[in-house]
Amino acid sequence: MKSIVLILLFVIPISITAQEENLHWLTDIETAKQVSRDTKKPILMYFTGSDWCAPCIMLKEDFFSTEKFKLQAEKLILLKVDIPRRVDIISEEQLKANKKLLATYNKEGGFPNIIALDEKGNVLGTQGSYSSSLRDPNRYFSFVTMIIDNY
Repeated sequence: MKSIVLILLFVIPISITAQEENLHWLTDIETAKQVSRDTKKPILMYFTGSDWCAPCIMLKEDFFSTEKFKLQAEKLILLKVDIPRRVDIISEEQLKANKKLLATYNKEGGFPNIIALDEKGNVLGTQGSYSSSLRDPNRYFSFVTMIIDNY
């Protein structure tokens, strides 16, 4: 019985991570805008603190790692803007670029925060804050559906 529990403790986190890894996250806004122009899809920019932000980690589990979002993501250009505390997660150059995006698009510094953009980088809408007490991703799904339907 103990071995089954141990196996599950390793398999479940790996499967959650694997689901999100199936998503194609860009990290450069200029590339995202070009792909958006080429594909006629909106950009979904996600501000996260991947190693310190508890609501970001919950949103990843409850929203980004779901099959429902994976289907929605087919109609989006995904752009991840990570502001980690650990220096080994992203390069110093990437962190500098991400902080520039933070200053431009997320001036309040809210985490997590998702912002929909058009191909020129104009803001179409935002959906911020994720409460650990509610853990209800439905407003995020509704937001993404609205962006997709109106683009």
